[in-house]
Amino acid sequence: MSNTTFTMIKPDAFAEGHTGKILDMIIEGGFSIKAMKVLRITKEQAGAFYAVHSERPFYNDLCSYMSSGPIVAAVLEKDNAVADFRKLIGATNPADAAEGTIRKRFAKSIEANAVHGSDSDENAQIEANFYFSQLERG
Repeated sequence: MSNTTFTMIKPDAFAEGHTGKILDMIIEGGFSIKAMKVLRITKEQAGAFYAVHSERPFYNDLCSYMSSGPIVAAVLEKDNAVADFRKLIGATNPADAAEGTIRKRFAKSIEANAVHGSDSDENAQIEANFYFSQLERG
């Protein structure tokens, strides 16, 4: 079990000005931010990040969406980080997300669901390494 996880605040939530409120929820949830940056990724970078989904029917739309505007990438730290963050963000479909979760408050749809959260300790490390060097993460 790792004490770090990776997240991205997606283009829809960034564009709608929810970044500060989402970061507040993350901090109030007991996470500390180890690294964070605002950036805009290309469709090719999105494709590389989401390569695991390349055979899925939503892959091209996902890559287009994730490259449509700025994102906030962050490495978070807390005991049981991956599982606790998944609980904080809520279900992928905001209609199914529990009250008080990030996606229930800020997501618009399954695709425009406000935030990404790593689904395993292994993927948290892979995803963090995609956006941050070890030096940037402290």
